[in-house]
Amino acid sequence: MRRPDDTAGEMLRRPISLANEVYEALYGQLMSLKIEPGSRISVDQLVRSLGVSQTPIREALSRLEAQGLVVKQHLLGFRAADQLDRARLNEIYEMRMMLEVFAAGRFAERRSKAELKELRSLDNEMKGIDAGQSRSAYGEFAKRDAAFHGFMAKRCGNELVFDTLNRFHIHVHLFRLHFHARATTDANKEHEQLMIAVENGNAAAAEEAMRHHLERSKSRFEGAFE
Repeated sequence: MRRPDDTAGEMLRRPISLANEVYEALYGQLMSLKIEPGSRISVDQLVRSLGVSQTPIREALSRLEAQGLVVKQHLLGFRAADQLDRARLNEIYEMRMMLEVFAAGRFAERRSKAELKELRSLDNEMKGIDAGQSRSAYGEFAKRDAAFHGFMAKRCGNELVFDTLNRFHIHVHLFRLHFHARATTDANKEHEQLMIAVENGNAAAAEEAMRHHLERSKSRFEGAFE
C-alpha cells in the first residue's frame, strides 16, 4: 500500500523536473541566439510556446538570472543579457590572466588524487561533446568548460579568486558571443597540456599552460569583432 508521503514525493518531483526542462530549453535558446542579446523575454509568450504554466518558467528565468544570461528589470520583467563588446572582452581576459594563471599554479601544488580524478572526469566530459556540430552542443561545452576552470579556481586555496571569476559568468557570455567550430577542439588540446602539468604537480608548467590557453582563447573569440 502506498503511503501518503510517497504520493507527496512524486508530486514534488514532477514540477522540479519540468522546471529543469524549461531551463534547458531557455538556456539553449539564449546560447544559440534564438533569443537575441538585449531582447525582452515575455513570460506570457513562453507560456504559449512551451505549453507550461508561469511557475516553471519563472523558476528557470531566476536560475538563468543567477548565471548572468538574463536580467530582471524592475517593473519591466526579464530581458536577455547584453552581448559582450570588445572592451569588455579585453577586460575579462586581463582579469583571467591575473587570477586563473595564479589559480592553476596553486592548484598544481595543492591538488589531491581525488581532485585530479574529478578534474580529469570534467575534461573527459568536454572531449565527449561534438560541439562543432551545433550551437546547442556548443552551449553544453560552455557549461563543462566553466566547471573545469571553476574547479581549479575553487580549490586553489584562495576563495576570493573563485568568487571574483564566478561573479562575471565568463564562459556563458564568451560562448554566446561567437560560434567557432574549431574552438572546442583547440580548447581540448590546450586543456590536455594543462592537465598534464597539474597531474605532475608542476606549478610553473601549469601557469604557462593556462596562460597559453587564455591567449589562444581570447584570439578565438576576437573573431566576433572582425
